[in-house]
Amino acid sequence: MSNFFETRMAQLKAVHQNLITAPNTVVAPGNGIFERYQHPVLTAAHTPLFWRYDLNPQTNPFLMERFGINAVFNAGAIKWQGKYLVAARVEGIDRKSFFAIAESPNGIDQFQFWDYPITMPETEDPDINVYDLRLVAHEDGWIYGLFCSERKDPGVPASDTSSAVAQAGMARTKDLINWERLPDLKTPSPQQRNVVLHPEFVQGKYAFYTRPQDGFISTGTGGGIGFGFADSMSNAVVDTETIIHERQYHTVYEVKNGQGPAPIKTPRGWLHLAHGVRNTAAGLRYVLYLFMTDLVDLTKVIHQPAGYFLAPEGEERVGDVSNVAFSNGWILDDDGTVFIYYASSDTRLHVATSSLERLVDYCVNTAEDGFRSAASVETLKDIIRKNKAL
Repeated sequence: MSNFFETRMAQLKAVHQNLITAPNTVVAPGNGIFERYQHPVLTAAHTPLFWRYDLNPQTNPFLMERFGINAVFNAGAIKWQGKYLVAARVEGIDRKSFFAIAESPNGIDQFQFWDYPITMPETEDPDINVYDLRLVAHEDGWIYGLFCSERKDPGVPASDTSSAVAQAGMARTKDLINWERLPDLKTPSPQQRNVVLHPEFVQGKYAFYTRPQDGFISTGTGGGIGFGFADSMSNAVVDTETIIHERQYHTVYEVKNGQGPAPIKTPRGWLHLAHGVRNTAAGLRYVLYLFMTDLVDLTKVIHQPAGYFLAPEGEERVGDVSNVAFSNGWILDDDGTVFIYYASSDTRLHVATSSLERLVDYCVNTAEDGFRSAASVETLKDIIRKNKAL
């Protein structure tokens, strides 16, 4: 082994070890609703060296990257055997995404990838790309993974190399290693992304949050967060989608909105994390927002604070697709702590922490959107009057 190879290998190992063992600290003082952290929990550089490099000096004497990683972002999440696990979307420099699990002892730092990525079985119509896995531990005993399965649109000319069809891919597992692929979810909508399985049976059926769209990019006449039932997971068919949260003019969810991870059950209702999209002169802006639905009637929104809950800040605004905050994973811990895993600008993964008590308080006691500037002023004046009276 040459001195060059040895020296470069030592440098790579030292940098990687420092990265994956660096402590993550809270950025104070925050907004009182949640805590942000100083560093992302996962980036492309967190991926193992033995993924990216051929470590044999005979076949890679210059120690070049042989499998480049472009980004690590939108991750499902689950507490599993005492560890905090995220199932991240890993995108290679070839633009293909795949899923890989990284684990942490505390949920905020020291994330390390498992040796191998997830081997996701294909259907008879192979996926061209898969991404944004939601992990749901269902009361039927299975852990389900729902994700976007993207394929080239068969209805366009061969010269059109950008038109695609998105559907809800589904798989299940008992150990997060061996996965059984299920048929894609069938719905009345031509395009489906951001589909999430409800963690409990509802009226004896499997319940889904959907995001109907007419086109791969354009919502068209669709859009909003839908809700529907299927009799089974082995051949899941949702016949009717009921929109439970619509797009609305001049809001943070004006262009698109979709369910993030599966909702969390609280004594006061189901707590939902969703993303909202609006258009700006600089392009689309993705933010996260919260709302709550009734414990019995899951289609009934009972609380929703105005505006966004979390938006990209600082360096989070810069990346492959800038000005984006997106989440498809969170973990409720036994002590009530909530770990919210969100990606910034389709590039890296972060964590924010809060508590179930704080998130419910935020939803219940924060004013809702009045949908007019005058209504916002009245909300602010009411807060000012109350504070001046103290």
